[in-house]
Amino acid sequence: MRCCKIATVLCAGVLAALTPLAKADEWNQKTIFTFKAPVEIPGQVLPPGTYVFKLLDTLADRTVVQVFNKDETHIYGTFLAIPDYRLRPTGKTIITFEERAAGAPEAVKAWFFPGFNYGHEFVYPKVKAVELAKANKQPVASMPNELAANTTQSATSSNQASVNAMKQAPLKAQKPAEEEVAVAEVFTPPPATQATAPNPQPPQQLPKTASLLPLIGLSGLLSLALAGLLRIAQTRMG
Repeated sequence: MRCCKIATVLCAGVLAALTPLAKADEWNQKTIFTFKAPVEIPGQVLPPGTYVFKLLDTLADRTVVQVFNKDETHIYGTFLAIPDYRLRPTGKTIITFEERAAGAPEAVKAWFFPGFNYGHEFVYPKVKAVELAKANKQPVASMPNELAANTTQSATSSNQASVNAMKQAPLKAQKPAEEEVAVAEVFTPPPATQATAPNPQPPQQLPKTASLLPLIGLSGLLSLALAGLLRIAQTRMG
């Protein structure tokens, strides 16, 4: 994997210290991070605090990341990502950062869920991607600047158009020398023979319970039988 700053649950000396607070679900890869310093995500800077990272909960959008507050009562944004592959999956959560100018917050580069050999590399608006590429001396995935505001939208039905616009935008890669190339020229998938990540399945709906009509019918028959027995008993007693 390309050189960049990496933080894991055991890694020390990183500006933004991380504390995974709960095991995430494989389907949406929900992961809780605590940042002890400001960090940048596409379109905004997150102050120190605890945040929830997870994938958009649909089968089609496995490259769309959402960031929430700790209680998931507020969404900070919905972000487009591209796959970032590793030779071997890790057993720990990993988050990587882009270098920034002195005094500026580090920018989140990619996030890897435990057990997966690919992560999600954030796509930044072009102006930020150019800045990050120059600072890190490595390519950064970018989308058109005019879509920067789309990252702060939630993925509700009313804002789905913003998500679709990001997904349909032509993605580019900004090189350190301010050269723009097609994203496929820089970010390539692994060989076909390489093992892929686990294939999580969407949560299954609980099966519907069987109809109560047979039980109701049986109860009626038992009631009739009991009434008959009582009538016979009363006749004998009389």
